[in-house]
Amino acid sequence: MKHEHRQRYSRQVLFAPIGETGQERLLQKKAAIVGMGALGTVLANHLVRAGVGHVRLIDRDFVEESNLQRQMLYDEEDARQHLPKAVAAEHKLRRINSGVAIEGIVADLHAGNAETYLADADVILDGSDNFHVRYLINDVAVKHRIPWVYGGAVSSRGMFAVVRPGITPCFRCLFPHAPEGRGETCDTVGVIGPIVHIVASYQAAEALKLLLDATDDLNPHLEQWDIWQNEHLQMNVAGGRNPACPACVMNRFDYLQIGGETEAFTTLCGRDAVQISPLHPRPVDFALLAKRFQPLGRVEQNPFLLRFHVDGCTLVFFRDGRVLVQGTSEITTARTLYAKYVGH
Repeated sequence: MKHEHRQRYSRQVLFAPIGETGQERLLQKKAAIVGMGALGTVLANHLVRAGVGHVRLIDRDFVEESNLQRQMLYDEEDARQHLPKAVAAEHKLRRINSGVAIEGIVADLHAGNAETYLADADVILDGSDNFHVRYLINDVAVKHRIPWVYGGAVSSRGMFAVVRPGITPCFRCLFPHAPEGRGETCDTVGVIGPIVHIVASYQAAEALKLLLDATDDLNPHLEQWDIWQNEHLQMNVAGGRNPACPACVMNRFDYLQIGGETEAFTTLCGRDAVQISPLHPRPVDFALLAKRFQPLGRVEQNPFLLRFHVDGCTLVFFRDGRVLVQGTSEITTARTLYAKYVGH
């Protein structure tokens, strides 16, 4: 082991299950984190500090002041600048560990790009906040035999589980159908920071075990907590594979199928916003957009996004062609604004 690695990771190397050999192994591994919100920032912080050699951060959103209560990598300046979370996190993490390759990807994960961003990872970590993305992660993970760690936190409750394709139940075995309705989210019922750190720290510990091939030490449970009500539940799901699972048994990857639409419209629950994602991303020229929009409304921009305030809403344009329509949760309204100011 190089002297600088031995010195930097000395306390981790002293931990017998890792040691020098394990640390060298971590430095050769790649992790992908989907979502750089509350869970994702804790996950990234742990993995980068632990010396996982390549950490890819995938997130579609930008930093807002309300994030700062629980999303540990961001500060007030990030919110003032409306920096994309993947960019702000990459900047912070590079200052924490310059010896790790940190790759911030400003993108919405969907069927058209999921394999591009995830299929080369040694482990995938779920920092997302919706079931559709988790089923998408699961399809990529099962198809390419990549282990991943599910996690969720809302209010004072949280849960996590390890998915090892071909060995454990996959996510569709555990959750055959997404919950009916929109359910509770951090934007509707809130969340306290400690539950985020508990869930993400467990996820990070399992990720290290997976990267070190410490399979005998992996947690076989779906763990659940309510830290306000002092409740903890362990469900052993090791024998819970569904013999008719569409994904891990039938090898049918429904969430990787691309339909005939050119854009996907998604209501962001609790955000009073609709996201419009081109299924075939195209680069956006902010200078041309600003020139077009300035006579029509207020325009703000930074190198990563452009905000156009018009008709009581804000249209946020990203470099990859995505548009976030803030100020409405109605897809019909968002479609109308998109067609009016962007075209088809």
